[in-house]
Amino acid sequence: MARSLNLFGLLLYTSGTLSMKTLDHVTLSESGSITIPCLYDSQYKPNSKYWCEGYFWNSCQITAHTNAPGKWTITDFPANNIFTVKLNKLTSSDSGYYWCAVKIGTYANPDDRKYLYVTVKSAPDVFVVSSSVSGHEGGNISVQCLYSSDYQNKLKQWCRITHQSCYTVGRTDTSQNSSVQISDDDGRRSFTVLMTGLRLTDSGWYWCSVGNLQVPVHLLVQRHNENKTESDDAVLFPTICRNQTASNDMGDNNCSPGGSDQMLWTFLLLYTAVPLLLLLMLVLVIWRLIQKHRALIRKREPDVYSVAEGPLTVAYDTVVFKKAEDCEQNQVSISRPPERDEVVYSTPRLQ
Repeated sequence: MARSLNLFGLLLYTSGTLSMKTLDHVTLSESGSITIPCLYDSQYKPNSKYWCEGYFWNSCQITAHTNAPGKWTITDFPANNIFTVKLNKLTSSDSGYYWCAVKIGTYANPDDRKYLYVTVKSAPDVFVVSSSVSGHEGGNISVQCLYSSDYQNKLKQWCRITHQSCYTVGRTDTSQNSSVQISDDDGRRSFTVLMTGLRLTDSGWYWCSVGNLQVPVHLLVQRHNENKTESDDAVLFPTICRNQTASNDMGDNNCSPGGSDQMLWTFLLLYTAVPLLLLLMLVLVIWRLIQKHRALIRKREPDVYSVAEGPLTVAYDTVVFKKAEDCEQNQVSISRPPERDEVVYSTPRLQ
């Protein structure tokens, strides 16, 4: 009864036409983190978004604001009319009422907002194995939601925030090509959501619901040609598109087709220009080494032409014609048979 009166008093402070959508009651563990999706009307794309803490709207305190530092982080995705609030390092004292809000600021049309309750416990009654899952077009994904024994007999649901529609235990066909199946395992106190025949339009924010407790889950559906590992992307591609994709994933969006084409041409240009540049550098290095080698060979060869560079110095020896009987009186002589003149030959020396 007291809880009903509190909610009635709370609603007295939320008059006006409101279009904001979010979860009603989320739960998480202490020191954990959670991302809250807030869906707003398309007319408020350019407006500022914020996160307010407090039971009454008129007296709540803003703890996070778009494009401004705060206690927690807000990320806006105008293309999808969603902004997210990431809460981390929470304690049990942080349990309470919070508000998703869009700044409008007129008396006739006050700020658009929606409240929710956050419960922080050391052992939450409902939690998921993974708060972010991904799959490929035409494929399947599964989400496991666990609950405590106190919620074993509560209603289990799988809901989508954009449509505000929920699927219960059993099989529900959502189209000719995809379906949602929920199976509950009382023994393990968990229920599993299986989505088959995924479509790109299935990307978005969902939540596991057990009784009145909810846990948000983000689903990303990719095309088959986007099946690349993170390690390959880190080696082959810059991080621009991957970072953009990572941030847009939280807002049901990927890199735009035009941006992907532009980046593809950039990558192709890089992959052709860089090898050519490396090849040119290799050719220049080889040519330089050949030139050095030839110069070294020329230095090692004998300098046979260097004598022509300076004046020649010629040394002459005396050539003496003599008779055989005068051989004792000359300095240089060669014996010859008698009766014949002898000639002494000397070779000029270059000095």
